[in-house]
Parts: sequence; C-alpha cells; structure tokens
Amino acid sequence: MHILIAEDDTLIQQGLADLLTKEGYQVSCANDGEQAMSLYQAARPQLVLLDIMMPYKDGYQVCREIRQLDESVPIIFLSAKSEEIDKVVGLELGADDYIAKPFGTREVIARIRAVTRRFLRSQQSTQTQFKLGDLCVYPQELRAKRDNGTIELSLRDVKILELLSQHKHQVVTRDQLFDYCWGRDYLPSSRTLDQHISKLRKSIEVDPKQPQVIVTVHGVGYRCDC
Repeated sequence: MHILIAEDDTLIQQGLADLLTKEGYQVSCANDGEQAMSLYQAARPQLVLLDIMMPYKDGYQVCREIRQLDESVPIIFLSAKSEEIDKVVGLELGADDYIAKPFGTREVIARIRAVTRRFLRSQQSTQTQFKLGDLCVYPQELRAKRDNGTIELSLRDVKILELLSQHKHQVVTRDQLFDYCWGRDYLPSSRTLDQHISKLRKSIEVDPKQPQVIVTVHGVGYRCDC
C-alpha cells in the first residue's frame, strides 16, 4: 500500500516516513502543495497524509484538486490548526479524518491501520483468513486471534505470516522475506529482520523463548513448524 506524505516540516515528514516504512508501507514525500499534486498524479497512492499550511498550495487546495481526480482515495489532514472551524472546512472538502499536531505515533498508526483495513477489504484477492497452528490470522483486519484474544498486526507482520503460511514446514530464506515483505529495492540488514521477527514473536507466540510459529533456522532463515 502506497502512502503520500505532504508535509513541509522536514522533521515531521521524516518521522512519519520512517514510522510508516517500518509498518510495511511504501512512502512518497512532498515538501509543498505543488510537489504533492505532481507525486499524486504520477503514483496514485492509496492514502494521502496532508498538511494544511504548505508553500505554493495549501492542503485545502490540494484536497480539492485530488477530489476532482478521485473521490474515494482516503485523505487525512495533519495540522497544528486545531480550531473546530478548520476541522469542519477540511472534512467538508472531502477529507476522511483530521489529526491535530502534536500527535503521538500510536494515534497515527491507529488511524492509518483503520484506513488500511478498508483498503484491504476492497481488494478481492486478499485472503480472508489463514491458520498457523492455533493462531488465526485475518489479513483484511490486520489482526490475529487465539483463544478469543485479539492481536494487532502491522501490514508487514501480515506479509511475514502470509509467506510462512505459504511455505509451512519449509525454510523461508532471509532474502525471500526481504523481497516479499520489504520489497526488492530494500537494502537488506540482518538487524532489521531479526528485530522485527523478535518483536512479532512477542506478540504472537505462546512462549517467545520456544517459538513454534516463527522458528529460526540458523544461517538460513525461518520456518513455521505448526
């Protein structure tokens, strides 16, 4: 899923880009309204994070122009302007949500995951669910369930579990994981993969110290044994 971030504050822009890349999204960044429209027309992202106060064209104008091209793409405004009237104007222009600065990473991820779930449900090819032992994964919901308990997953978590499910009891190499879950253009880092797997295990394994869903095959990759 491709997200366009239109934000002229470089620190906020880079922070959002890093956060969403770790979640498993493809990200493009624009520093002003004109660049945002150029990138939107070239890439047609599935979600737009849109600052209001930007050079050349403000977020309201960009939102108007995007809505002329596409009435359905989700748009979330990011702005320090927190007056009620500003929120009303943004929503009346066709925005789907509004996040006031300063905002926390958990809030941003929660809002974007909600949009991602709607996007995935619209994709007919997306699996409805699959099982890894007693763990049932629901890709369209970005969730897994076990014993009536719910586990929140990122888009990249789902991709990792999908790949392991497709190759049960077979070794999935590190290169396969990077290609499928990070993309072929990503420069592999063993630390990146190991840290992500370690975090995912803590969420989904009954005993992370004795994993069954994601078993390490030293020097090669990982395997699902359940």
